[in-house]
Formats: sequence, structure tokens, C-alpha cells
Amino acid sequence: MAIESAFFADQILFIVLPYLSLISFLFVSIRRYFRQTFTYSSLSSQFLENQQHFWAVVPFHYGIILLFVGHLAAFLVPRTVLAWNSVPLRLYILEAAAFVFGVLTFVGLVSIVVRRFSDPKVKLVTSPADWVILAMFGVQIFTGLYTAVFHGWGSSWFAASVTPYLWSLFTLNPDITPIVAMPWMVKLHIIGAYIMFAFFPFTRLVHVLVVPNPYLWRKPQVVRWYGIKRLLRSR
Repeated sequence: MAIESAFFADQILFIVLPYLSLISFLFVSIRRYFRQTFTYSSLSSQFLENQQHFWAVVPFHYGIILLFVGHLAAFLVPRTVLAWNSVPLRLYILEAAAFVFGVLTFVGLVSIVVRRFSDPKVKLVTSPADWVILAMFGVQIFTGLYTAVFHGWGSSWFAASVTPYLWSLFTLNPDITPIVAMPWMVKLHIIGAYIMFAFFPFTRLVHVLVVPNPYLWRKPQVVRWYGIKRLLRSR
């Protein structure tokens, strides 16, 4: 019974969930773009406070983008990644760089959270969806760093095991065999990625789908803060 339950859970989490996440991502993103075009924005709070914003957002963006590129490379060109890792020194450099980028992302995320808690104006414009996505990022960064420390050489086993699983999803012939034997923290990292992917179009992160070109021809966006100013004065 326990084996059957575990098998059923793996089917739900690693076959059903990714497809549901993809449907949510595509449907909500397209619907929001056509019905709420002007919400396709980062809704930046930089003009409310800039100093902390710079030291929080810059390391976070650099870290997360470089980590994304690394994951994408292992997905698109796994043989190239494995060939690179065949030389121990290059493997050490890649693993160390990925860990540094993870720490950089974590530092940026902590700074973002502190800024949104400590600055009254920024806190006032922070939506519940912002807190949810920040919490999701926190879980992903923690599980990623944990995996890097306790389940090393991730760039190699990702390319060798996770990539075939992901491609099996894309070819509509899902094979979760490589994932079933993975440590639970690795599984949690993968599940967290699916959940973030599904929640993505409900947040300000949708701006990455239209950066930078649409900003060159769309109508100007006018932002007024009268209501917020009244709230700040009443405090």
C-alpha cells in the first residue's frame, strides 16, 4: 500500500503537475496580456526608494538570471555540459560558480524582503502576490543551495537524469523513472519550480515576457498615487 501511494504521488507531482503548470502559465499569461495589458509591468517601486532597491535588485537579478541560464544550458545541451564536466577542474569551477550565484541570489532576496518590510511606502504597495512569490523564491533558493551542498555535482546529474525526464514531458511521453530515485530535497526543488511556473502569470514577474521590445511602441502608462498618499498622511 505504501509503495502504491508513493507511486501515485510521484505520478501526480511529476506528470500531472507540470502539465497543469504549463496550462496555467499559457492561459493566464495570454488572457492577462489581452485583457489587462498595462499590468504587464514590473510595477517597480524604485521611484519610492532607490538606494536599497539597487543593492537588493541588482544581486538578485544577476544571480537568478545566471542560474536560469545554467539550468537552461543543462536542459538544451546536456552533452556539452557533461563534456565540460569530464575535466575535474572545469567541473569544480562550474559547481563553485553556480553556488556563488545561488548565494548572490539569496543575499538579494533577503535585501528585497527587508526593504519591503522596513520602508513604509514600499510596504504599502507590496501586494499579497508579491509576498507569495518572494516566499516561493526563498524555498527554491534554499532547496537549491541545500542540494548544491549535500548532493553535489548537480550540473552532471541534472544533465544526465533530470534533462531526459524533462524532455519526456515535452514529447508527451513522460518517464519519471530518473526522478523517482532522487533525494527528497531535489524533488522538492523540482516541485517548487512547477508551482512557481503556475503562479508566475498572476504576479508582476510577467514583465519578463515583454522586456524590452513592447515598451517601445505601447501607449504611455500613467500612474497616480493619490490614494496611497492619503494613507501615508493618515499614519
